[in-house]
This record gives sequence, C-alpha cells and structure tokens, in this order.
Amino acid sequence: MTQPAPASDTTPPAPSALQAALPVLAVVAGIGTFSAMDAAMKGASIALGVYTALLLRNALGTLFALPIWLATLRGPRPESTAFSRRPTLARLRLHAFRAGVTTCMAALFFYGLVRIPMAEAIAISFISPIIALFLAALLLGEVIRPQAILASLLGIAGVIVIGGGRLGALDTSPETLKGIAAVLCSAVFYAFNLVLQRKQALLAGPGEITLFQNLFSTLLVALPAPWLFLLPTGPVWGLIAAGAMLATLAHLLLSWGYARAETQVLVPVEYTGFAWAALLGWLFFGENVALATVAGTFLILVGCWVGTRNKVSQPTP
Repeated sequence: MTQPAPASDTTPPAPSALQAALPVLAVVAGIGTFSAMDAAMKGASIALGVYTALLLRNALGTLFALPIWLATLRGPRPESTAFSRRPTLARLRLHAFRAGVTTCMAALFFYGLVRIPMAEAIAISFISPIIALFLAALLLGEVIRPQAILASLLGIAGVIVIGGGRLGALDTSPETLKGIAAVLCSAVFYAFNLVLQRKQALLAGPGEITLFQNLFSTLLVALPAPWLFLLPTGPVWGLIAAGAMLATLAHLLLSWGYARAETQVLVPVEYTGFAWAALLGWLFFGENVALATVAGTFLILVGCWVGTRNKVSQPTP
C-alpha cells in the first residue's frame, strides 16, 4: 500500500546569523552616511543659509537618484520582489507624505545644527526613536517585545550620560535655546519618519524611494525660492554636492535595511548616530569628545546588541 506523502512544511527557515545581521549593518552604515551628510550640510548651511543648502541638496539628490531608479526599471525583476516596478498612485501619495515630514524634519534640524554642536544636536534628537517605537505599535501593529523596551532604556541611559557631560557646557544664549527647541521639534517629525520608512520600504524598492523622496522634497522646498534662494559660490557647491550624494546613499542603505527588519529592531541602532556625530564633529569642527561620550556610547551599543539579537523579520508584501 502506498504511503501518503508527508505534508510539506511551509514554515520559512529561520534567518542565519549573517542574514540577521545584514539589515542591522546596512542601517548602521546608513546612519553613519547620514551623519557625514549632516557634517557637509552644517558647513553649507553656515556659509549659505539653511534654505538654499536644503533646496540644492534635494535637487542634486534627485539627479543622482534618477539613473539608479531607471536602472531598476530596465534590469531583471527579482522573484522575491512583491511590488510593481512603476510607482502606483498610492505609493506616490506615501512618498509625497513622507517627503513633507522629512522636509520639516530636515529644515528644523539644520536650523538647530548651525547653532549647537553636532553631538549635542544628535543627543537631543534621540527622543525620536523612543516615540517611533510606540508609533510602530500604533500604526504598523508591531508587538513591542521586552528586548526592544530594554534596548531603548539602555539607549536613553547612554544619551543621558552623554548629554549630561556635553550639554552642561553649552551656553544659554537665545540662539542656543532656539537651536535646542528646533532640534526637539525635528525629533517629533523624525519619529514619524522612522515609522513611515518601514511602511514605505515594504511597498517600494530603494531606488524608487530615494528618487521620489528627493523629488517631492525639492518641489516642496522650492515654493518660496523666489524670495529665499541665494546663489552659492564654488566651495559651497562642493559641500552641497557631497551632502546630496551622501543622502542618496543613506536612503538606499536605510530603505534596504528597513525592508528586512521591524522598526523596533532597528530603532535602537539609531543611537549609533551619536558616535558618528561626535567623531565627525571632532574631525571637521573641532568639537571635543568627552569621557562621558565614550561611556554613553558603550551603553548605546549594548542597547543595540540587546535589541537586535535574532529579531529580524522576513520582508512583508
């Protein structure tokens, strides 16, 4: 008598250690690239003003991203890709909405960045990953795991240690206070951006996200151009071009990573941005790195390790 064939196991295999680490490494690299972009944009904003620097960065970013997106249209379509190559109307609306959020976020952040050191600005902005952790539960239906809460608490502790050592040295001039307020407001927009980034990455490819993110941001920022635009000089063009290239690369890395891991997995990794900012601020602007920065960064890295162990989900259509 013929035995019935055993039922096939449809449970997807668990990701290997390397597969689990790749999205995290991509996001770490993306955050580091964004921090380098912040350094370039800080220099451009000091020389030219926040508005013109932001407008030209977005416009150049659109030009850099266009051939990348066109290449994805012509190339072979991977079998694992669950979305169409050409953007649907729903995807375009999502791109436009996130572009509005990131435009407000970037304008406020760069306004604050020219008034306070990079490390302090990043430390203040770290309230946003905590907001994003719970927004992901509210908007994306993610279940917050104890590891994610512990990782966030360790990240907050690290920021408190760093902030206590760094912010105490700041003056309380009106410009400094305006810079701190601007970064705090930017952090709220950044929290929404983190959640939208995950949702966007599940619906579109990195090339499409990068192109339309820059395009819609350019269109929004360009509205008051007749009154606010200033023509930059040669050296400032180099800073803006570098900022645009770095932002394009960062968008690609982050889109790839957020398509392969939950928001709560990657939120603790956002805290590595402080280490990048402290290093770049010291290299390019002479901003000293205190012992508290080293201690706080250690706590942040421990939080990242706790929050990302074996917690990478498979891409979801």
